[in-house]
Amino acid sequence: MKFLHGMIRVKDIEKSLRFYQDFLGLKLAKVSELEDCKLYFLEDDFGHRAIELTANFETPEKYELGECFGHFAFGVKSLDEIGAKLKEFGYEWLWEPFVLNRVNEPNKKTKIAFICDPDGVEIELIEKENA
Repeated sequence: MKFLHGMIRVKDIEKSLRFYQDFLGLKLAKVSELEDCKLYFLEDDFGHRAIELTANFETPEKYELGECFGHFAFGVKSLDEIGAKLKEFGYEWLWEPFVLNRVNEPNKKTKIAFICDPDGVEIELIEKENA
């Protein structure tokens, strides 16, 4: 089995594409139009499909985020660079960068942070050298 992508519905596709493409750096791989919506497939730098943004033609005033969905996670080379880019794009940290303290792996230090996309979907950013 191979995981293909995650899908979220977005209210304003232009704001969402600005966030996912211009800010996060995902690439638009394909656009498909159905009877009631357009599907925007985004991929990472390695050509892996990551996210499908669905823009329904009749969009409710606000989508309710389910209680089960948590977040998308992306590896980044530097959270300091992301912090500067946040200001440039007018975004804010949901949770500023911090180091995870793992109970079962006390010597493993992972620096993470959280932001939100224009629809309030949480995005975890994990600092990784090979991102």
